[in-house]
Amino acid sequence: MILEGKRVLITGGSSGIGFAIARAMLAKGARVAITGRNSERLAQAVRDLRGNGLPVTGVQADVATPEGRSQSLDKAIEVLGGLDVLVNNAGGVRAGRLEKTTEVEIRTMVEVDLVAPILLTQAALPHLRATGDGLVVNVTSGIALIGAPFYATYAAVKAGLARFGEALRRELKGEGVRVLTLYPGATDTPMMQSSKAGPELGFTREPPEAVANALIEGIQASSFEVIRGGEARAKMIAANRDDPGAVDERFLTMKSALEEAVSGHSAL
Repeated sequence: MILEGKRVLITGGSSGIGFAIARAMLAKGARVAITGRNSERLAQAVRDLRGNGLPVTGVQADVATPEGRSQSLDKAIEVLGGLDVLVNNAGGVRAGRLEKTTEVEIRTMVEVDLVAPILLTQAALPHLRATGDGLVVNVTSGIALIGAPFYATYAAVKAGLARFGEALRRELKGEGVRVLTLYPGATDTPMMQSSKAGPELGFTREPPEAVANALIEGIQASSFEVIRGGEARAKMIAANRDDPGAVDERFLTMKSALEEAVSGHSAL
């Protein structure tokens, strides 16, 4: 897909990976609308993106609610005159032992990370079909590929979103709408600020710009998926498939340190 002139809606676009994707798409000539829950952060993001006179619109909305999804889609279509690309990026996380995770936290992750992108995609599909060259991008996580201890619910919802995208891609094949799944690894974003897990535990953080640039390359190449983490991630995915017990043992050696490092990781 050539992004020049494309009309793009990015949820959770006021910071982190979403903001970096917005900037990268604007640089390719796309017209962009971003959503965010925090009005001040959203306004600052729009100011930053407009710094070079780029065409971007901010929509304050919570896409975990029906009203927020409707407002996001309606405003984007009104301003952009249609929709070519939907980027389901908004998400939240609460790490820690399952027994210590509250029902509210679990339900919030399910609603924000899985239900919201499914329902927003459903609502956006008629508009994406109308272009004849539509695209849905689902931002999941490397944890969707390799389940990590203390991220049980987050792994579940992100893996669910990944399989949703795979099934929808096949459902829509030949109908003018493609689906791409993005699997970021640990990324230096506000969502990761409360996590103390570092490279010694396998959480080597890369800048969000690197993730966004890889996504742009994937879109231009009509890829099905973009997986971050390089050769090390590829080897671990293979090991998790061929000898999952060995991966279990590897996590066991770091389990105590990992639990301590991520017990406060919360961004909901």
